[in-house]
Amino acid sequence: MENIIKQVVQFLSQGIEAILKFLQLIWTWSFGQIVEILQSNWQQLPVWKIVILIAVLLGVAYCLYVSARQIWGAVESLFRAFVALLSAFVTVLPYIVLSGLIAFAGAYVIQSINF
Repeated sequence: MENIIKQVVQFLSQGIEAILKFLQLIWTWSFGQIVEILQSNWQQLPVWKIVILIAVLLGVAYCLYVSARQIWGAVESLFRAFVALLSAFVTVLPYIVLSGLIAFAGAYVIQSINF
């Protein structure tokens, strides 16, 4: 059973690592494109290209705004889940202590008391 759990954890770890590498690749490429468009030589462009450049920058700004809002919402959800997990740990703590005391008392009776 322990081997199966180890394999599942390893599989999940490799999957998460692959997803994170893919995300890093996409983020690096996207921000490289954004930096490249921002480094355009504005002074030497004709007016119609400046209009297109401004439209592109507005589109990029909008997409980054939407992305930031979604990431912020995900961070809030993650924080709430973490607080809920900690609350669950604190809530079950008395039962864990009680089960330890019961086990201790049972072990004491079994090992120490002889009729």
